[in-house]
Amino acid sequence: MADTPLTVATDVTVPGGAIPPLADAVAAPDVLAGGDALAGAHDMSMLGLFLQADPIVKGVMILLFIASIACWAIILDKTVRVSRARRAAQAFAGAVKADALIAGGQAPGVGGAIIAAASREWRDRSDFVDSRGEWRDRIERAMRSTLTDELRRLEGGLAFLATVGSAAPFIGLFGTVWGIMNSFTSIAKSNDTSLAVVAPGIAEALFATAIGLVAAIPAVIAYNKLATGIRAVAHRFGMGIGELSNRLARERAGSSARQVEAAE
Repeated sequence: MADTPLTVATDVTVPGGAIPPLADAVAAPDVLAGGDALAGAHDMSMLGLFLQADPIVKGVMILLFIASIACWAIILDKTVRVSRARRAAQAFAGAVKADALIAGGQAPGVGGAIIAAASREWRDRSDFVDSRGEWRDRIERAMRSTLTDELRRLEGGLAFLATVGSAAPFIGLFGTVWGIMNSFTSIAKSNDTSLAVVAPGIAEALFATAIGLVAAIPAVIAYNKLATGIRAVAHRFGMGIGELSNRLARERAGSSARQVEAAE
């Protein structure tokens, strides 16, 4: 019996339709593997999102990061300074009530500068005919001028916190909009709307907004807290200044009257 050649069919027709060729069936897993490789090619960590971002988005992130560091430096510095000023105000008010300043006592920090200004004005003997009210106004004006200068130095940097708190979210939003525009451009070029194409660009864009919020939220909270603390310090010093100026004016007016009588 002669051997019959074996014939292999490359196409088999079934009622549901034709089965695709073997080469296409083998290529299908490669397509899926390619999609997985595309999804895994993007590092979704924070550092990876920064490094893979568009140059414009990357510049926005760097700007916001620098602003955040500057804000924290100002926050720490002003927190320490306001705390010292608060203690100085308490010491100043306590010394005024205890009548410990005219006797030669000296308050620390801002209080010391205020007392020095009052002492200079009190020792000014250029005019002995001023009334008690005029002396009080002169002494109080000298002390409040010194307090204003000290508070102005204490408030330095708060404007930067306010600026970052109001502008940082919008700067981050600009980076987000720019990143989303790039994502849609990538979709148009690749004709592929899968998450593997869209997700990395959107994640980078949203990361810019997150950095903007990280910079803005502490800046706003710290600005409100520090501004409230500085107002409290100014109020406490103001009360002490009013009481001390009255006391110094009484003593100065009495001293002037005695010197006028002695001259006559």
